[in-house]
Amino acid sequence: MTGPVGIREVAERANVSVGTVSNVLNKPELVSARTLALVQSTMDELGFVRNDLARQLRMGGGTTLGMIVLNVANPFWAELAHACEAAAETQGHTVIFGSSDQLDGREDRYIDLFEEQRVRGMLIAPLDGATERMNRLTRRGMPLVLFDIHAAGGDVCSVALDGNAGGYLAVKHLLDTGRRRVAFLGGPLHQVEDRWEGAQRAISEVADATLTHFDTTDQTIADGRAMGELIAELPEHSRPDSIFGANDLLALGAMQSLVLADDVHVPRDIAIVGYDDIDYAASAIVPLTTIHQPRQELATEAVRLVLDHAATGGAHEHEHLLLPPQLVVRESTAR
Repeated sequence: MTGPVGIREVAERANVSVGTVSNVLNKPELVSARTLALVQSTMDELGFVRNDLARQLRMGGGTTLGMIVLNVANPFWAELAHACEAAAETQGHTVIFGSSDQLDGREDRYIDLFEEQRVRGMLIAPLDGATERMNRLTRRGMPLVLFDIHAAGGDVCSVALDGNAGGYLAVKHLLDTGRRRVAFLGGPLHQVEDRWEGAQRAISEVADATLTHFDTTDQTIADGRAMGELIAELPEHSRPDSIFGANDLLALGAMQSLVLADDVHVPRDIAIVGYDDIDYAASAIVPLTTIHQPRQELATEAVRLVLDHAATGGAHEHEHLLLPPQLVVRESTAR
């Protein structure tokens, strides 16, 4: 048999009524065990695939959420996606994923795809806050939650770590250990400005401390390695004595380059702090001090917000949650 198989074909092959097949799909408790087994084996034999989209439209809502992350190659986003999948599962929902790879066009294409598939709601880590495309989505009634500090006060729900507080904690820790020349690795700056502003706030409290921004076009481990090589090549008198990476990948990449440098010791000469607390942070060659992001809590709150929005048809106030950061101290900042 070629082409999609419908319930009529299943009914004919199993020699039962269309209503019986429908009951097997939707109300199996009404079907005898023998008939249930017969119909299910026939479905397997014919390659029947249930049309859940049509069913969702008839029943007035689906059980699928769409999620877009910035870069699934970054362990933090992969771990957050997994946590969202688990949180949604407890509510009887499934999550389908896409990675924008920090490209505007790809982000828009995933939004279009999820809207066409009539997902129950969307969870998005946006490139640059809430766009007009996203605002139109919410005006049309699509439940939307952003993992983004810039969304606070906007017309969409959001949940994020308090990055300003996280940046402050990271740099204050470096200053408390006696460091005075801090390098901030991260960019584009608008994507990490909350951490940058927190770092500046900590620096302003110590008279002889300085903060230098080393811009990156991306936030990958390769960018971190390049920045580490650049720092290692600086004359010792002008070299920073500490680094705060806007994420763990940048911090770990810089650490790799510095550990391989002939005249630099981590952490004696240069202490390093990251941000995210991915699994690799604790197992690095020099275990990385970092700012912990509570992925499970971020996921639980995001799923709750998007399903609350869906349940009320959008007739609720938009919530903007900022979760508190936690400093995790390891050997990369030891004196």
